[in-house]
Amino acid sequence: MTGPTGRTTITTSTTLIPEHTHDSTRKDPTMRGITRRRAGFVAAIGAATLLLTACAGNDAGGGEAAAPELELSDEPVTLSFTWWGNDTRHAITEELIAAFEAEYPNITIEPQYTDWAGYWDKLSTSVAAGDIPDIIQMDEKQLSTYASNGVLADVGTYASILSTEDFPEAVLDTGALDGTQYGVPVGINSYTIIANQDLLDQYGIEVPDDESWTWDEFIATAEEVSAASGGATVGTQSWGFEDGGLNNWLRQQGGSLFSTDGKVAATEEELSSWWQLLLDATAAGATPEPAATIEREAGGLAESFTATNASAFGPWWSNQVQALREASGQDLVALRVPSVEGAPDGWAYYKPSMFWSGSAKTEHPAEVATFLDFLANSEEAADLLLAERGVPANEAIREYITPKLDEVNQTVVGFLDDLAPEIGEAPAPTPPGGGAIETIIDQHTQQVLFGEMTPEEAAASFIEELQRALDDAAI
Repeated sequence: MTGPTGRTTITTSTTLIPEHTHDSTRKDPTMRGITRRRAGFVAAIGAATLLLTACAGNDAGGGEAAAPELELSDEPVTLSFTWWGNDTRHAITEELIAAFEAEYPNITIEPQYTDWAGYWDKLSTSVAAGDIPDIIQMDEKQLSTYASNGVLADVGTYASILSTEDFPEAVLDTGALDGTQYGVPVGINSYTIIANQDLLDQYGIEVPDDESWTWDEFIATAEEVSAASGGATVGTQSWGFEDGGLNNWLRQQGGSLFSTDGKVAATEEELSSWWQLLLDATAAGATPEPAATIEREAGGLAESFTATNASAFGPWWSNQVQALREASGQDLVALRVPSVEGAPDGWAYYKPSMFWSGSAKTEHPAEVATFLDFLANSEEAADLLLAERGVPANEAIREYITPKLDEVNQTVVGFLDDLAPEIGEAPAPTPPGGGAIETIIDQHTQQVLFGEMTPEEAAASFIEELQRALDDAAI
């Protein structure tokens, strides 16, 4: 339900729990010893990218290649399909496969799945061995890396079978690089602030109008919660551990994380002000002590301050609302992200939850296109998926499925629809090697919180490390 200030009330019901792509990436930090291990992980990402480059070559899968002749075979065909997720997602996807195989009895889909934490290592190893899955669940931060190394097909050449006419151009373009379509968006997300209305009511805290509130108002409200609860409840979870919040901050400054030519575009001033805001909020008692923050980060969504009702606010993606509600058991409210004074119009944006992609090396492009069309466009698949992989990016499917969603997911659809007039162009695509940002940003935020780096030092180091990851991927 949408309230008078545009807030969306999330009520409790029993539904399937979607998994956000970042939920399983949280490491098990031991405070100060973490940075060295994470630096090693960044190096490993670079090595994996180089391995991918060496084995796959630098010719992108689409581009000027001739469209394949798409003719379904009458003979038995086996396709491999890889995805990440939790047990709920695995079960639903197995049902999708069974439904497709019932319609196309000569096509067998071989499932390959794991959790997020091990997915990209497994995929890069398979690619290096020349064993590329025919159908790949792809993430935005990895799309350009795999596309530029010839792994992903130009699904635009599948147009005779795979229709994309019901996808808004701005959303569809998030899966395109230099005019070549490497992925079909599955769902859409937006960054949000989740508020626990039960806790706010308990402490008598009024939430400012989220259509106009600023970061100063947000932090002041979080301070009120901490004070009114006597420290029993923290105002808000900390931020700074993934790039969604940073992208929003940069866009509010009129900036961006990456440039269209694949470079780091964020400035030291923009980055240092972001970390300084977090430090100021922590010093004021609006956010938890650093040690508590890092401990909770290691536990993932289920152990977060939001999910355990230990904070009144928290920054999350909209497709995490359902899982948070399930864990919390309380009345949750989805709010717009606070902004800075004078923020330009259109700083908010939709992020694809993930993409459906195909292998450029598949021996069965017609069958791949047919399965992708089933996933993206069929009502039968929609009835199984519902909103498990996010609110459908396909507008016709979203309209079809919304009445069938539970109240929680209907409010998420409403929240995203309400945001539509405020949505600007999507950020520049993450360049090859940009997936390293997940580890780099986490590492630097921890160092800032523990006083190992000033915000200014972290900003300079962040730019240097992220640009190095991009440069390494371009070798």
